[in-house]
Amino acid sequence: MNIIILTYSKKLLSGIAAWSVFIVVSMLAGCSSHDNSSSGGDTSEKADLVVYGKIFTSEGNQIVEAFAVNDGKYVYVGDKAGAEAYVENGKTEIVDYTGKGLVMPSCGNGHAHYASGYAIQSIGTIIDMADDVDKLMEEILPAAVKKARETGAKAIIGQGWNVMKYPKDWPYRQKLDAICSDIPIYIADDEGHKGLVNTITLVNAGIMRADGTVLNTEIRGGEIMLDADGKPTGYVKEQAGTYIRSFMDNEYLFSVDIAKANIPTIQEQLLSEGYTMYLDGYSSYFFNENLYKAAQQMDQAGDLHFVLGTAWELDSWMDVDKTLAKACDTKKYESAHIRTNWLKLFMDGTVESGTGFVEPLYQDGHQGTPIWTEEEFTDITRKANEKGLTMHVHVTGNKGVTRVVNAFINGGKDEMRNTLVHVCTISEPDYQRIVDHNIYVVAGLLWHHADDPLQEQLLRELPEGMKDKNYPMKSFFDHGINISSHTDYPALSGAPDDPFSIMEIALTGDYYAEVGKPWWTEECITREQALTALTINVARQMFLENERGSIKTGKYADFLLVNKDVLTCSVTEIHEARPDATYFEGKKVYHFVSLQE
Repeated sequence: MNIIILTYSKKLLSGIAAWSVFIVVSMLAGCSSHDNSSSGGDTSEKADLVVYGKIFTSEGNQIVEAFAVNDGKYVYVGDKAGAEAYVENGKTEIVDYTGKGLVMPSCGNGHAHYASGYAIQSIGTIIDMADDVDKLMEEILPAAVKKARETGAKAIIGQGWNVMKYPKDWPYRQKLDAICSDIPIYIADDEGHKGLVNTITLVNAGIMRADGTVLNTEIRGGEIMLDADGKPTGYVKEQAGTYIRSFMDNEYLFSVDIAKANIPTIQEQLLSEGYTMYLDGYSSYFFNENLYKAAQQMDQAGDLHFVLGTAWELDSWMDVDKTLAKACDTKKYESAHIRTNWLKLFMDGTVESGTGFVEPLYQDGHQGTPIWTEEEFTDITRKANEKGLTMHVHVTGNKGVTRVVNAFINGGKDEMRNTLVHVCTISEPDYQRIVDHNIYVVAGLLWHHADDPLQEQLLRELPEGMKDKNYPMKSFFDHGINISSHTDYPALSGAPDDPFSIMEIALTGDYYAEVGKPWWTEECITREQALTALTINVARQMFLENERGSIKTGKYADFLLVNKDVLTCSVTEIHEARPDATYFEGKKVYHFVSLQE
């Protein structure tokens, strides 16, 4: 498939990176899977493709002049003279990118939610983070309800409100009921950790009766906010939200047909931004296997041009052994470009919203929301690793990190690469323990910034020592920890989704030098480190380093032609970089066309 995107600029829309003009001009078939044998660089073998230019290999900080590709894999990497031996006149395609920018491995996104995000966009409501609660109630939701009634929808789902700006003690349930009382509504915040619901949604979940009788207000690892009379306000947090969502009509919200329609759109975004590896951070978001089914069908048809990793989620209210069995059962969906060996869990919430598990305490005296005891988490880790499942754990607070690391050490297998996801704060002794037990970290390098109002709010609310020190980066590199990059799309926190904007933030602690004062610059990293986190380290996280993630003889030829040399251009221009072309297994699967062409 050759995807051509016609565009001229990027912008932010509702906290989600969007293209101002995003038109698929043509889509041509043609890309197949290959076996994993290595050609060994035999010069008697001619190449399908030879590329010249400044090439960053992600093998250390190595720069080379050329490489040759045959049957989807690199057969030579080195100087230009050596590559010329692989050229067969009239048969070998030659791409000379010398002086045009940088050639580099394609990137990976180690944790994101494109599948659920696009599903919500396709049938639900996206709320701009700048929209206030009055606009939500007076304009956005009434329009969504009107659409739902016209289409016969069985549920209304949405995402995007700003948890830092919406009041926590508002009567959301009653306000939503006044708009719609007969169709279940669930509106997640921009991070996906909080939700706003109407009464029928709570009734269906067994939280209350329609007459107002309260039946259950305790969901482990979560919170159902109550009013002065002890009744739910319609504001739910963390695992209470996932529990309540599980009672919605999730087959309607995310059918196989919806998944099959969305995956090509996800692929377009990934390839246009330069990603060919992606680990979906909550593949059972709608409590079914439809993402797995759709992806497998697409790959069997030869239409999947990135490697998809999937993670089945285990929430606090689920039966552990039954959920582990479901996670293992997803191995039946594995194919050439689908890996299913991750188990996703939450240890806590988010530090910024006060649900991250921290020490010392928040300034109001609370400690956050730990979801599992250490003993429980150790047991789950042991069972998961024994079944071949890698732990993929959302944890942000330093106390939560310590608890998870303890469980990985005492219950896990080092070779399973059990992973910490996000990590807002960390206690110094845990760095070395992470190294010693081969624990991986996937981090939001793009979150290493905050606008001035948010920084002021964090200074008022966060514990001592954490007020202006969140989301380490350099420290992971300094300790030799495998740190890979993620975007957590669509939970972008006002940041972009593409790797080169992320790279600029990681280098400067700021977003295009526009947002606010740089954030914790002591933890900023180098250009080479940023590219490493975006390429080979994601491949290692996904157990792909022997076949992808760097430009090396024997690996699949997944690479980018980047229009700027991001190793030498002005640091404030890095965000302007984009792929002129994205290649997957030696085939061009994306090509940028400007309006001038």
